[in-house]
Amino acid sequence: MSSHSVLEGALLERIRGRASGYDEDNRFFHEDLDELRAAGYLKPRPLNEMIADQRLLAAHAPATALGLGMHFTWIGVAQTLAAEGDTSLQFVLDEAEAGELFAFGVSEKGNDRVLTDSVTRVEKVDGGYRYTGEKIFTSLSPAWTRLSVLGRLDDEIVHGFITRETEGYTIHDDWDTLGMRATQSHTTVLEGARVDESRVARVVSVGDLTDPFIGAIFKNFLLLVSAVYVGISERALELAVQAVKSRTSMGRDGASYATDPDIRWQVADIAMAVDALDAPLRTLADDVVAQAPHGAKWFRLLSGVKHRSVETARTVVDASLRLHGGRGFTRSSEISRLQRDVLAGVYHPSDTEAVHHTVAFDLLGSEGL
Repeated sequence: MSSHSVLEGALLERIRGRASGYDEDNRFFHEDLDELRAAGYLKPRPLNEMIADQRLLAAHAPATALGLGMHFTWIGVAQTLAAEGDTSLQFVLDEAEAGELFAFGVSEKGNDRVLTDSVTRVEKVDGGYRYTGEKIFTSLSPAWTRLSVLGRLDDEIVHGFITRETEGYTIHDDWDTLGMRATQSHTTVLEGARVDESRVARVVSVGDLTDPFIGAIFKNFLLLVSAVYVGISERALELAVQAVKSRTSMGRDGASYATDPDIRWQVADIAMAVDALDAPLRTLADDVVAQAPHGAKWFRLLSGVKHRSVETARTVVDASLRLHGGRGFTRSSEISRLQRDVLAGVYHPSDTEAVHHTVAFDLLGSEGL
């Protein structure tokens, strides 16, 4: 946690106390959002500080952290571009400072090219563009005030922002998932929604991954998503330690499970896995802030950190659940909720197949494919 964090103990405990209710009722984290906004949590700050805070928040309420990660991604994109001399997204920083909440309207059914193509269609009109299409997994649906949208116009992808007051969109209340339920990531249907020229973030060629705007999204999104799953790992380890210390064995004359060599080995094993997540995440966050010259290797490094963070979190949560014994299998237990929440990680870009393709391409090239 950064030295300037507003995430003090009492606030975090209130947030943790509400997480199970949001999950059970499949409702949005309005109370968390109100308290965090009032505390100044949504305001811009350096990426490495946002990541440290998001790790901590995720250890208390994963879905709240994941949802707000979309807001922080846009802050990070604007900051990354500004550090490179591009102030085209200064309005994002100004509006985030003023209290606006940013979200992503990017994901589409059947579109595995994500940022580089779109099935949403864009029409050029006087003074702006109109978007027609369907966006899925729109996190923060009940609360966003600024939503990024992208769509295709001929051979170009037009990225822009609509506001809550924009006409021409409908939110479908259709979020009913296994985990991360409080994100309330509903489907958003764009029905000629207008983006004024002043709200256009970028126009890039279809398939172009070289534009700094695209690179900035990858850098910030993948690291902020990773932070959530590192936070889940850290909480799962904490819960495993608590469970082991509280359990006793009749077969070992009432001895604590914490004295069982096999159990101690299992706890140590997941602890080392969790510890190994810290340095790569912090190092890459610092590298983004410092504009480290990784070049084309950025995609390999970023997707690798996201992949390791998610897969390690899945392993650690599973092991923690086993260490809880039967009590962990109850629907009301925190570890059972983490077991469901952590599964969401496999669906965020970059997925497992894309990660391995990216790393292989970096090392082996594309000759012969």
